[in-house]
Amino acid sequence: MTLNIYQADAFTDQLFKGNPAAICPLDAWLPRETMLAIAAENNLAETAFFVKNGADFDLKWFTPTVEVDLCGHATLATAKILFDVLGYAEDLIRFHTNSGLLTVRRDSDLLTLDFPADPPELISPTFQEELTAALGIAPVAVYTGKTDLLVLLDSQQQVESLQPDFRLLSQINVRGVIVTAPGDDANDAPVDFVSRFFGPQSGIDEDPVTGSAHTTLTPFWAEKLGKTSLTARQISPRGGDLWLKLLGDRVEISGKAVVYLVGEIFV
Repeated sequence: MTLNIYQADAFTDQLFKGNPAAICPLDAWLPRETMLAIAAENNLAETAFFVKNGADFDLKWFTPTVEVDLCGHATLATAKILFDVLGYAEDLIRFHTNSGLLTVRRDSDLLTLDFPADPPELISPTFQEELTAALGIAPVAVYTGKTDLLVLLDSQQQVESLQPDFRLLSQINVRGVIVTAPGDDANDAPVDFVSRFFGPQSGIDEDPVTGSAHTTLTPFWAEKLGKTSLTARQISPRGGDLWLKLLGDRVEISGKAVVYLVGEIFV
């Protein structure tokens, strides 16, 4: 069987930046084990698979080791391929997923995800000792969302300089660990907050830019800063920029994407 495959870099307007995702359009769902094997072969943070569903699309995401219930960057990358490569003519795409209905809106070169908000709850001092050992720094506070921990640090420099012990981090039973701090106003292009995302529990030591993490980060920083429109940067080595808006129990996550690869795979 021959399948089309695409790859795009999400939350960036530059090739080799942002977060790469693979995208496989399907006529019908493959066995879960086959999709997982394709994702493992691609060896990217996520591979997205979609199937046409009337005027909408059904969408699934896989890391190299597990299926996940929500992925922002691969949804953005899928929309980029549909809009710019596959000729989807409307300005709004509707995806049916394990996390419910998700939409992506096109406005020139900016794509906007509409995702459910996941406000975090303070759980400190739970996990303090394990996180201090794994991250090499004591958190200011620890919060939890539905699938991830959110670790607050004092400064952007602390987030930038982290060198986690991924073996220790993988022993914490969550999807991943978000580490965040206020943005540094001294930067040329300051943002409201910065973050990094570590997910060795899901087969990804560090995810370059994590859209789904911002469903937790947005309500967290909106409350902390007293505003609902925010700018953010994920400061992984590849890096990425996001524009965010909290709309009640929903979060709009906007970013750009660049097409990198168009090809075929043989299954």
